Amino acid sequence: MPKLKPETQSARREHILDAAERCFAQAGFHRTTMHDICRMAGVSPGALYVYFDSKEALIEGIVERDRSEFAEHLAELGEATDFMAALESIGSYYLDPARAHKSQLCIEIGLEATRNERIREIFSRVDREISESFERLFGRLQAEGRIAPKLDIPSVTAAFSLIGDGMFWRHTVHPQDFKAEVVMPLVLELVRGLLNPTERTLPAHSPTITRPEGL
Repeated sequence: MPKLKPETQSARREHILDAAERCFAQAGFHRTTMHDICRMAGVSPGALYVYFDSKEALIEGIVERDRSEFAEHLAELGEATDFMAALESIGSYYLDPARAHKSQLCIEIGLEATRNERIREIFSRVDREISESFERLFGRLQAEGRIAPKLDIPSVTAAFSLIGDGMFWRHTVHPQDFKAEVVMPLVLELVRGLLNPTERTLPAHSPTITRPEGL
């Protein structure tokens, strides 16, 4: 059998993770079998086990992929000229109804982390990495004079996480009662009052990017 190109291997791995996400979100971690994931992905068990040897390994792949995506959003947030507008954009992205299965999966992983030691280790590690990333971001913004100077950064990070987790939980568990268009502006005002952000001033020599017509 010819060896697959790296880009083909990566695409197949992503496809399997997408299928696993759907299965875990729909049926839960325990009821989902590796055969269910094979059927959803349209691959043989042998092809699946080349990339992932267990459901825990699949969860680890999903969580790491989500962590990487969130890190990109966080980097964009740190470079945004308007912190609050960028934060609103990120919030809208994660609360998009089209991502409902992702929200359900996050709740499922959190619940499984209370029962499964390996999942708990994965969940705790990624949660810790995200908190540390927020601390670094807020610390840098504070050093740049872009948020209130007297804030205790670890405490702000903890509060920020609680607000985000609470919104995410309500959005997932009570979707019929959660109105993002009502809640988000209020939450953003709370965050604004906490951080007291200022707009980022770009250097005078920053190049102007001109978009081609039609884009």
